[in-house]
Amino acid sequence: MNNRVPLPGYGASQTAQTDAGLRAHMLGVFRNMGLGLVITGLVAAFVAGTPPVAAAIFGTPLKWVAMFAPLAFVFFFSFRIEKMTTAGARMAFWAFSAVMGVSLASVFLVFTGASVAQAFFSAAIMFLAMALWGYTTKRDLTKMGSFLIMGLIGILVASVINIFVGSSAMQMVVSILGVVIFTGLTAWDVQRIKSDYFVYAGHEMAAKMQVMGALSLYLNFVNLFQMLLSLTGERE
Repeated sequence: MNNRVPLPGYGASQTAQTDAGLRAHMLGVFRNMGLGLVITGLVAAFVAGTPPVAAAIFGTPLKWVAMFAPLAFVFFFSFRIEKMTTAGARMAFWAFSAVMGVSLASVFLVFTGASVAQAFFSAAIMFLAMALWGYTTKRDLTKMGSFLIMGLIGILVASVINIFVGSSAMQMVVSILGVVIFTGLTAWDVQRIKSDYFVYAGHEMAAKMQVMGALSLYLNFVNLFQMLLSLTGERE
């Protein structure tokens, strides 16, 4: 029989270590996401501010490459993440962020600077509020996530169709639904990332999950920004 008595404060100490590890993990996720957004912004500003480069991309069939290349990167991540090293996953994320910057350069060419800034800060406020709720809520968001994923697939299909149809009414509906879906996904992803920490803590995969978590939140923020800009942005 084991009559060992737990040392006083042992449970509290373990809880404190777990909390500290979780905080470090989440900070790593948001740090990677933030650096990705910085890279995207710098590349977008460079492309939009360099007329020959912008014309070479958006005035030629290369615009289709700029438009769909980020989606190819996402699929690449999904299928290759387990075989990558942590450094490789991080470098792939930086490359993805740069490619996304090329794609997003078009918003600087189409919308006024004031509209871009307004949409960015509005997206940031909504994103942070939902991220905080997702981190602190005791409610299980799993079922909500399944519903949101189905909605995401729907708006992706509708967006691709509308590229060729060019319907302003469809674009407005997609944008409104997109704002709802990506704000919800932000809370769901933060809770999922938090839960994944307890599964992968102490393993090499935990560091890679920081990168994958950053990618998920990055995509939520960028898409929320684009949807808000489409709804409220003033064109040049």
